[in-house]
Amino acid sequence: MPNNAFSTLSLNQSMLDNLDSLGYREMTAIQSQSLPLILSGKDVIAKAKTGSGKTAAFAIGLLSKLNVTLFQVQALVLCPTRELADQVSKEIRRLARFTRNIKVLTLCGGMPFGPQLASLDHGAHIVVGTPGRIHEHLRKNSLQLSRLNTLVLDEADRMLEMGFEDAINAVVEKLPDHRQTLLFSATYPDSIAQMSAHFQRKPIEVRAEAVHNDQHIEQHFYEVDKQEKRQALDQLLRHFQPGSAVVFCNTKKAAQEIADYLYEQGHRAVALHGDLEQRQRDQTLVLFANGSRTVLVATDVAARGLDVKELSMVINYDVTRDAEVHVHRIGRTGRAGQKGLALSLFTVQEAYRITAIEDYLQCEITVESLPDRGLEHSPVEPDVITLCIDGGRKNKVRPGDLLGALTGEGGIDGKQVGKIDCFDFCTYVAIKKNDVDKALKKLQQDKIKGKKFKVRKLR
Repeated sequence: MPNNAFSTLSLNQSMLDNLDSLGYREMTAIQSQSLPLILSGKDVIAKAKTGSGKTAAFAIGLLSKLNVTLFQVQALVLCPTRELADQVSKEIRRLARFTRNIKVLTLCGGMPFGPQLASLDHGAHIVVGTPGRIHEHLRKNSLQLSRLNTLVLDEADRMLEMGFEDAINAVVEKLPDHRQTLLFSATYPDSIAQMSAHFQRKPIEVRAEAVHNDQHIEQHFYEVDKQEKRQALDQLLRHFQPGSAVVFCNTKKAAQEIADYLYEQGHRAVALHGDLEQRQRDQTLVLFANGSRTVLVATDVAARGLDVKELSMVINYDVTRDAEVHVHRIGRTGRAGQKGLALSLFTVQEAYRITAIEDYLQCEITVESLPDRGLEHSPVEPDVITLCIDGGRKNKVRPGDLLGALTGEGGIDGKQVGKIDCFDFCTYVAIKKNDVDKALKKLQQDKIKGKKFKVRKLR
């Protein structure tokens, strides 16, 4: 038995069986370092990037001490964005399948307050949410946390960057003193050390270093004139032909402008940044994750919580000011042993940032010329198109209902149906291009759960 097997931990057999069914057989570096401490009740401060397995680490810990018969909130997970909170909630629910009747509730800003109050009236064991909305519920006395035993601060560095410090402090003031506090952060600025000192008791620090193996991620750096950066980006995308690529910009304005430029050049590009309304953010992430869009142009904060299993390429349109953030960015490709490609554009004025990355990675960076060929190639075209149905979870629509409607009599082959994403009042489904018109017609003509819904194709 390997030393990093989950079976070496003091977990009950039903949890171990569920982990095995999910393909979790060996712990990642952050899991093997943090889980024994978490299970023993210690406060932990963990430096770990997205994709390191940190969510499973704290989820297994809080589920292991949960008293299901006590129908009160026993664990609270704070996240910087709704996207990450949704992702964390889904992972906790998957890991909780071994025990029936565990209720996980997501409370985030940007969503109507009323339905959240109704959900809270029915009770919950675990709450996952953003600091502002959790604080609001505590002020209104709609959320009771007197029986809480575990607090998790997930991606604490981003929460501080986004200005949530006051809200976090206000939330923590309402929590029982006798609790376990787990703090996870991709970077470790002084503000995180201060937060730990304020919230934790004798925390033990663990680190899963984010420096990536060159065997998994191939990096290229290109020096370009400032006025040529946009065309250089277009050229790189045409040359390398990635099936999916995330382009990082340092500002919201740049992210939107670059996404618009790429779209004009024929790329199926979308922007993700903090100025988008919540429904726009949801739709953008769905379209990129299900393969209907090939390029996502994003800021660092907006990209937190982005969950794309096979990301072909990361491009740094703007080189980050922080070398550690650079490593965090490129770590989104080349996951799970897959090959990844990371490209960085920089001007002569930004050369000092490349030197900082060199020092951090402890390797010599070779600056290259742009590929000779590229602009004569057409941009990659997605092979799926997304349909949007104006009915979701609140209308009792489930993925299985939609799949049944699509593949029933006179419908399409189930193999032509891609990812299905259900939200409260809408559902998105990816359909192979050659069958999308047939699928659209069937959903427009037939009923789902005995009711007709508006259906449209997202271009």
